Amino acid sequence: MPVRLERLKLRPQFLAAAAARKKWVAPGFVLQARRREPEEAHPPRRPADPTTVRVGFTASRKVGGAVERNRAKRRLRAAADRVLPDRAAPGWDLVLIARAGTLDRPFDEIVADLARGLDRLGAGRPGGERPRRTPAAPAAPAAPAAPAARHGDAGGDRTTASGGAPARVAAG
Repeated sequence: MPVRLERLKLRPQFLAAAAARKKWVAPGFVLQARRREPEEAHPPRRPADPTTVRVGFTASRKVGGAVERNRAKRRLRAAADRVLPDRAAPGWDLVLIARAGTLDRPFDEIVADLARGLDRLGAGRPGGERPRRTPAAPAAPAAPAAPAARHGDAGGDRTTASGGAPARVAAG
């Protein structure tokens, strides 16, 4: 049964995950994990649900400007939404920290790295489903390109190679 995901939003929650000193580094991100205490409260003043996984995302300016940081966090959120419900063990807090490689790494590899990181840190569910991979669509054969008309070609209209205005012929 898939676990329910909640977001880490407060700075002390991120700091607690970092203080647990359980991390796994992948080319596209850093995964920090912390086993949550059952009696630990979840803001705002409600008891923590032991069947949930809380996850947070962050990206420093080393990743790039605001646009790049937001894109990196969107990619990490998408990977977490794909992997964590089926693979994460309930009762864990996870933090995904974007790296410069988050933007360039193929998405399927980020997904595989996240599943591998959960297993390495002990935050994965034994016998959990493997991440769903979408098969790559076969490449459609490219249509042959029509040869471009050139100046001085016999026949056809007298246009430039770029398809512009008709070429002028100098009187000679």
